[in-house]
Amino acid sequence: MVSANILKQKIKRVGAGCVSPVYLRTVSALALLCGAGLAVLSTPAQAQFDLTSAAEQSVDTSQPMLLEARELQYDFDNDVIIASGNVEIYFDDYTLRADRVTYNRADGRFSASGNVEMTEPDGNFIQADNLELSDDFAQGFVNALEIDTPQFTHFVAESAERANDNLTIFQNGTYSVYKKAPKPPLWRIKSTTITHNQQKQRIYFEDSSIELFGNSIARIPYFSIADPTVGRKSGFLLPSFVTQNRLGVGVSVPFYWTISPTYDLTATLTPLTRQGFLGQLEWRQRFDRGHYNVSLGAINQADPGAFEGSSGDVRGRFIINSNSNFDITNRWRTGWDVTYATDRAFREDYGFADFGSAQEVSRLFLRGETQRNLFHADALAFQIAQEDNPSPTQPMNPIGPFTMVNEDLQQKQPFVHPVIDNSIYFERPIFGGQLNYDGNLTSLTRQTTDAFFVNGENRFRGVEGTFSRVSANLTWQRTLIDPIGQVFTPFAYAKTNLFFLANADDNVTELTDDAVVFRGMPAIGLEYRFPFLSTFTGGNQVIEPIAQLIVRPNEAEIGELPNEDAQSIVFDASTLFDWDKFSGFDRNEGGVRTNLGLQYKLQFDKGSFVSGLFGRSFQLAGLNSYAVPGILDATGDSGLETDGSDYVTSLYFDTNTGFRIGGNARFNEHDFGVERAEVGASGRYGPASTVLSYAYLAERPDAGIDEQRSEFVGSLNLNLQENWRVFGSLRYDMINENIVQDTVGLGYIDEGFNASISYSEDRSRNNGEPVQRVFFFRFGLRTIGDTTLSQSNSSSDPND
Repeated sequence: MVSANILKQKIKRVGAGCVSPVYLRTVSALALLCGAGLAVLSTPAQAQFDLTSAAEQSVDTSQPMLLEARELQYDFDNDVIIASGNVEIYFDDYTLRADRVTYNRADGRFSASGNVEMTEPDGNFIQADNLELSDDFAQGFVNALEIDTPQFTHFVAESAERANDNLTIFQNGTYSVYKKAPKPPLWRIKSTTITHNQQKQRIYFEDSSIELFGNSIARIPYFSIADPTVGRKSGFLLPSFVTQNRLGVGVSVPFYWTISPTYDLTATLTPLTRQGFLGQLEWRQRFDRGHYNVSLGAINQADPGAFEGSSGDVRGRFIINSNSNFDITNRWRTGWDVTYATDRAFREDYGFADFGSAQEVSRLFLRGETQRNLFHADALAFQIAQEDNPSPTQPMNPIGPFTMVNEDLQQKQPFVHPVIDNSIYFERPIFGGQLNYDGNLTSLTRQTTDAFFVNGENRFRGVEGTFSRVSANLTWQRTLIDPIGQVFTPFAYAKTNLFFLANADDNVTELTDDAVVFRGMPAIGLEYRFPFLSTFTGGNQVIEPIAQLIVRPNEAEIGELPNEDAQSIVFDASTLFDWDKFSGFDRNEGGVRTNLGLQYKLQFDKGSFVSGLFGRSFQLAGLNSYAVPGILDATGDSGLETDGSDYVTSLYFDTNTGFRIGGNARFNEHDFGVERAEVGASGRYGPASTVLSYAYLAERPDAGIDEQRSEFVGSLNLNLQENWRVFGSLRYDMINENIVQDTVGLGYIDEGFNASISYSEDRSRNNGEPVQRVFFFRFGLRTIGDTTLSQSNSSSDPND
């Protein structure tokens, strides 16, 4: 034995060679000898050295190794180094801790025992009774180990062997995705042999059983899953199951193919006992500045008669959808979302399957946005899901020379080519105020006139032909506040429209015969507000009367021009102070009008508030645009058609603690009867959260509304102890005392498992159609996959 000083002298003398036997029992100086290099650190219980052998090994052997221990022994005869007592080794992002570590220089192997803990560069944390490793950490053997990964997967095994730097073979092991906890995992896979191939990034299970709540629910001789570190890996995904009275029983088996890092393909085959094989393909590809997807579904139906009476009563059916989004620059992007189906009912009949983002509207778009400017361009096509005659029990009446109501609905849908919106907010003030520009170009073609009959008159949602309109609107406003707090906002605007009418339906005599029509609408106005502020301990309140006056000429060519984008008028508190209450460019509010209201807000320091608004609108002079029907409009349905409008009000209450309630209503100008009302509430209290809404619309025969409408919609989610929840929803027709839709379900979710079961009924489409009943079950194991079971059937009795 030699002292530490003698050891240092020999190191200096022999350099990279070997030294005489040494046995050190000191915490003031330690040395570790290994490989081809040696150095001594003067720091207590620390030593480092370089591993320079095997450049092809997975670890970087040029990196220094740092060791900390209470004792270090060197057996010269056996060429073995032994470190003991709180041993810690740091090497190339590996960390090894143990009570005792032995390094055999002859065979280049480490041996660690006693409370062994090892952290790998990828974040895996290994615990074991004892461990053996080669000096490049590429091969080894472990007894009684546990491994926790950064992806929260957990391995436990009696023993494990590491080989070829990429294979770890676990004997009599279990796999789960739960953090280590006192209670057993909800589910786990128990297997005789588990092989983790890091190069292929896959985990293989042999002679396995899947255990749920400690009980085996399935035995599988052999299967594999992707490494949890992998986001994309080729292979079969978990199947899902379906049973429907028109389709039969089926199982969807998807195969996911990772073709390259930037594109992949999912192919799914669903055999159905009644209809045959449904095939699906989904292609996805990503680029540096965007992506696109293509989805296809097709079937040659064995029993098309199951869909008798609908457009699905054909042999061959398919659907294709493609969507994309590309960033041209940081401010411009473009893309598409296009769907085509052979029939209108495909998406509903095969609703259990995923056909990308398939929907009724197909769109090509271009978007450009800055802080002050906006440009949107869209080309649109519509493929509806509604059948031509959804109410066979109700006869359809002819309307003069036009097609009947609900006949050839698809032919009545326009092709929009395109619609362009452009908005500019000018940065520099003009006459001290803000100047804005809003432009619109709309061009569309419709093959068949869309007409309906109200109160003995023909009304038109759309007219056959090609129609284009170019609109340019300029708006200016400025806000002035006087010394006593009165707020004056003068404003002005000018709207211009240029219409091009081509190939119009000759039977629609209401339309002008001119091929080109120019229309303008200038206006000036003033808005006045005088807020009164009152403060008190804990908050403040504001009472604010508001008056608005708008002066402009009468609207021109009412009923002589197409109306495609101004078909909806909702007059309530939110639109009371709109300068023009029409929803689009095809109609312009005209005449002299004043809007009057009183606004109130009660604000508390803790964030809760109450706000309300009450008001009315008056036509002072000129022609009331809302009293004269256009080519579509019927009179008397907006609440603005008389010189004095209906009353509108809104009231909202927010506790700032998760509960809020609010609503708005419109009251008849004569008897204050409710014409329209909407109330909504949402809240969370403890484990419960709910959303409730109520809507009412009075009978308006002159507007084609033959009966009152009153509906209640509610949903509830109740979190039970820990991970359980129950949920449900209800839509109820209060006039007909009929449940339109209802759903009830139970769900469970935790860090590694999710499951839900629900049952729903839908009577919204009954009108002689069956009541749709759907049972849905979802089951998912994290890192393994999800599977679903959906069962639906229908009853011909809408009251069943």
